[in-house]
Amino acid sequence: MDTHRHDEHEHKHDHDHKHEGHGHSHAHGPGGHHHHHAPQAGQGRSFALAVGLNVLIVVVQAIYGFLAHSTALLADAGHNLSDVLGLLLAWAAVWLGTRQPSARYTFGLGSSSILASLANAALLLFACGAIVLEAIQRLIHPAPVAGLDVFVVATLGMVVNGFSAWLFMRGSKDDLNVRGAFMHMAADAAISAAVAVSGLVILFTGWSWLDPLMSLIVVAVIVYGTWGLGRDAMRLAMAAVPPGVDVTRIRTYLVQLPGVSDVHDLHVWALSTTENALTVHLVMPQGHPGDAFVQGVVGTLRRDYSMHHATVQVEFGMACHACILEERGHEH
Repeated sequence: MDTHRHDEHEHKHDHDHKHEGHGHSHAHGPGGHHHHHAPQAGQGRSFALAVGLNVLIVVVQAIYGFLAHSTALLADAGHNLSDVLGLLLAWAAVWLGTRQPSARYTFGLGSSSILASLANAALLLFACGAIVLEAIQRLIHPAPVAGLDVFVVATLGMVVNGFSAWLFMRGSKDDLNVRGAFMHMAADAAISAAVAVSGLVILFTGWSWLDPLMSLIVVAVIVYGTWGLGRDAMRLAMAAVPPGVDVTRIRTYLVQLPGVSDVHDLHVWALSTTENALTVHLVMPQGHPGDAFVQGVVGTLRRDYSMHHATVQVEFGMACHACILEERGHEH
C-alpha cells in the first residue's frame, strides 16, 4: 500500500476505506469510526492544577516532616512526590494521545497512556520500598514527634489531595491512565487523614511509635491500590483483551450474521487506555455482501462492543485460512 494512503485517508473525514473483502472503518460521521484522541474538556487544566498543588504539598510536608521528626509526614511527602511524577507521566500520555497517526506510528501514540500507567505503578511501588525502610529504622530507634505540626500539615494534605481527586473523578471511569491519577489522589487524601489522626493521638498521648506504624499502614494501602493498576496496565501492554470486553459475546454476534459460516483470526487488543481495536476474518461462501454490510458490522462493533477501530476481512472459505498464531502454538 502507498505509504501516503493512510494520511490522505485520515483527512477525508467521511471517506470509508475499502479493499476487496476488507472493511476498515475510519469515517468520522455516523456509522463510521470515531477517534477518541481528544482529551476531555478541561483535563489539561486538571493536570496542571493537581501538579502545582502537589508540588506545594511535597515541599511543605518534607520540611515539616524533617523538623517534626515524623516518618509518616516524610512518607506522605515521598508518596506525593511520586504522584507528581506520575501525574506528569499521565499528562504527557494524554497529550501524546492527541497526536495524529504518522507513517511510523500508524495507530498514533495513544499506547503511551498504557506505558504511563505501568510506569506510575512501578514508581509507587519503588516509593513504598523506601518508606518501609525508613519506618522500620524509626521503629527500632524511636524519636520524639511534634504531633501538632503533623496534624496541621497532614490536614492540609488531605484537603489538597481530596480536591485533586475530585478533578479527575469524571474521567476515571473510562480511562485507566486518568484512573491511576484519581486513585493516587484519593488514596493520598485518605492517607493524609490517617496521618492527621495519628498526629492528634501523639499530641495527647506522646506515643511516638504510632508515627512509623502509621507510615507502614500507609504503605499497605498504597500497595493494595497500586497492584490492581499495575496488573491492568501490564495486561494492556501485553495486548490482552481490555477489561469490560467480552470476546465470546463478540464472536457470537459475528457468527450469527446472515451469510457467515465461520469466524476466525479474531483478535482484540487496546490501542490506548481509552481505545480498543479488533481484526477478524468472516467466512461467507455466498460471496462478499457489499460495503454497506461491512460498514454496518463495523458500526455495531464500535457502538455495542467498544471496538473503536475494527478491521473486517471477508473470505469465501475455499482455502484453509488457519490463524498463524494458533499454528505456532500447535508446533510446540
